[in-house]
Amino acid sequence: MTGRAALENGLVVASHGRHFLVETPEGKLLICHPRGKKSHAVVGDRVLWQGTHDEGTIEKVEERRNLFYRQDEIRTKSFAANLDQVLILIAATPEFSGSQLARALIATEAERIPPLIALNKSDLVEPFERAWARLLPYQRMHYGVMPLSLRQSSQVDRDHLLKHLEGKTTLVLGPSGAGKSTLINLLAPGAVVVTGEISQALNSGKHTTTSTTLYWVDKARGTALIDSPGFQEFGLNHIEPAQLAGCMPDMKAHMGNCKFYNCTHLHEPGCGVSAAVGPADDGITPSRYRIYQELFAELSQPQRF
Repeated sequence: MTGRAALENGLVVASHGRHFLVETPEGKLLICHPRGKKSHAVVGDRVLWQGTHDEGTIEKVEERRNLFYRQDEIRTKSFAANLDQVLILIAATPEFSGSQLARALIATEAERIPPLIALNKSDLVEPFERAWARLLPYQRMHYGVMPLSLRQSSQVDRDHLLKHLEGKTTLVLGPSGAGKSTLINLLAPGAVVVTGEISQALNSGKHTTTSTTLYWVDKARGTALIDSPGFQEFGLNHIEPAQLAGCMPDMKAHMGNCKFYNCTHLHEPGCGVSAAVGPADDGITPSRYRIYQELFAELSQPQRF
C-alpha cells in the first residue's frame, strides 16, 4: 500500500537536532526524520509519518492548538506544542529573576496557555519567606502560586502536584538549579531510564541530553510532563510593543482608564496605567512597571537581520 493510505499517526515525544522520537498509538517508539530540509515538528506535535525500513519520515504536522516559544534577535526556540499549561518552577535560592518570570508569563499569555508558578525550597524558611513575598503581586493577578519542597518531598507533596497536573500536558519551565530534574523524577520515576533510552536512540549511544522530552506520568498516558532545557535568556521579539501591556494582567486591568486609545503607558497624559503605579494592593508595583518599561524599549528596537 502506498501514498496517503500508508501514513500513520504518532506523537513527537523527544527531539534532538533533526532527529525526532515518535510514539505510536500502541506505545512503540520510532526514530523519524522530517521530509525535506526544514524541521517544523516539536515535542507535543501530532504527526503523520511513513515507515522507511526501521525508521520513519514525518510527512505532516497536524494542526496545533498552541505553540510555546521564545524569540530573540538571532533565533526562535520552540519549546513544545499542544500544551494544557506551563509550570514555571523557580526556587527560594538562588534568587529568581523577576524579569525572567515576567517574560515567561507574558509568553504564556500571548499563547493563551494557563501558567502555574511553583516556588521550590519551602524548607529554607527565611529565603522562602522573602521569595514568597515577591510573588504576592502575582497572586493578586490571580496566577496560581504553590509552595514546594522537592528535597523533602512526601506523598502529600506528590499528590498535591498531581492534582494540578492530572489529565493535562504540562511544560515544566525554569532556570537551572530550580529543581526541574527532581520534579520530573518525583512524578515520572522512569524518567531517568527513558532519558537513557532516548539518548541512545537519537544519538547513537552518545549520552547527550535531548533538547526537550515528554514523559508520561501514568500508564494510561493521560498525564504528561515535558521537560525543557534551563534558560538564562527569554526573548519576546515575537510580541509587538503595543501587545505587551495586554499580556501583563496588572497593566491590562488599568488600560481602559487611559485617555488615548494608542497609549504606550510611558509618558502620555491621562494614562491609567502609569497612574496606577504604587503600593496599593490593586495597583501596579514599581518593579513590575520597570519591567514593562524595559521590555517595551527592548521590543521597540529595530530588528537586525
